[in-house]
Amino acid sequence: MNIAHWSTMDTPAGPFTAVVATDGAVLASGWTAEVDLLAEAIAPSLRPAELRQRRDLGEVSTAIRRYHAGEFDAVDGVEVRQRSGEFREHAWQVLRTVPAGKRLSYADYAELLGRPSAVRAAASACARNAAALFVPCHRVLRTGGGLGGFRWGVDVKRWLLNHESPR
Repeated sequence: MNIAHWSTMDTPAGPFTAVVATDGAVLASGWTAEVDLLAEAIAPSLRPAELRQRRDLGEVSTAIRRYHAGEFDAVDGVEVRQRSGEFREHAWQVLRTVPAGKRLSYADYAELLGRPSAVRAAASACARNAAALFVPCHRVLRTGGGLGGFRWGVDVKRWLLNHESPR
């Protein structure tokens, strides 16, 4: 049976929930206490048949706590599993290489992806990212520096960017 586990923890930016496969790979995550919102974002081919709540998700919970405590690279080594088309999967992999504190415009992101004219596709990859924090779509901004949208709210995005800003 295809089972995944989930946990919600309090963070300075609000409640954060992660859904992980039995092998510990993050399938979905974000600043919400509503696991059903996250489950809907998981690609159908990866969507678990059953979700079971756990108090602690081991390495994933530790990484979330460490990130929110200021160890920004704590989430970098956590495995993430998302499925989509080739472009989006590549876009999510590349986004994981953008270090904390670095901000990109959608145009910069498209350039980084090797497709400078694919600005809308780059923005769409951010919008469809199911594994927020582990795939740091919050680091991509509108041209000119405007925050743009964020599935978990502009206030959370602003908090994350301020949290990652060099002091």
